Amino acid sequence: MFRHLNDLVEAARALGPARIAIAAAHDPDVIEAMRKARDIGLAEGYYVGNAHKILELARSVDLEIPNSRLIHEPDDAAAARKAIALVREGTANLLMKGKISTATLARAVLDRESGLRTGRLLSQVIVFQVPGFDRLMLMSDAAINIAPTLEQKAEICRNAIEVAHAIGIPRPNVALLCALEMVNAEMPATVDAAALTVMNRRGQIKGAYLDGPIALDAPLSRFAAERKGIESPIIENTDIFIAPDIEAANILYRAILYFARGESGGIVYGARVPLILLSRAETPETKIRSIALAMLVEAHGRQQA
Repeated sequence: MFRHLNDLVEAARALGPARIAIAAAHDPDVIEAMRKARDIGLAEGYYVGNAHKILELARSVDLEIPNSRLIHEPDDAAAARKAIALVREGTANLLMKGKISTATLARAVLDRESGLRTGRLLSQVIVFQVPGFDRLMLMSDAAINIAPTLEQKAEICRNAIEVAHAIGIPRPNVALLCALEMVNAEMPATVDAAALTVMNRRGQIKGAYLDGPIALDAPLSRFAAERKGIESPIIENTDIFIAPDIEAANILYRAILYFARGESGGIVYGARVPLILLSRAETPETKIRSIALAMLVEAHGRQQA
């Protein structure tokens, strides 16, 4: 099991450089990240977007882009389709978001004829580390599913569990976060969390131990759990945090980064290949870690297949 995000990067480097198709690649942080990825032997890019802007940005960071890896397409939707085509034909083995909205790229990914859909729900999975903790943890879903149904939450759990397996957590403990630990019909998230826990016990969600509803303090503090009378294997040993909706997940993620000074990497899981879809506010270092995570997940998927 990996203890640090840098360990993910080193393990991914050992796989050899990934081939990444970048949709709307005229983004300065993406270009900077790809220059760093090239320098450490992590990845090489296929750049689809406004070629003039891409080359200008590349020159500013000393990144040489061969003509064979540059496709001029200034229209975002068309750039997404052309980047996806590179993955479908095997030229690239990962897809990355550049200066394009997540919604535009997701629509192209989910296109029935030319996309990368598999029938699985797409969900974002973030791997993070926080000072004071000696392990990596995961959370979901802060970017794709706005108000997931029970069925969608089950798929969000399955996706996160599979990512955890790919980074060496064979049976992750999963906290189904809510505002409290009691089932309350007026708080639908608690009902869903209880249902997901039962689904796990009956084998409908496998490969992990789920517990919920549970508030955030109990999984992180034995003191809080004891005062609340909660006994669970996940206490001070949680690997995955599942938020009830996108707003709670996004707030939790930003709190991890800005209050707790955490670091992260993330992918969108559920398509034919892991998708590197990050916020414009993410640093090049976060993009590097996300590339590494995508590479490890893609390699794990091939092994399982």
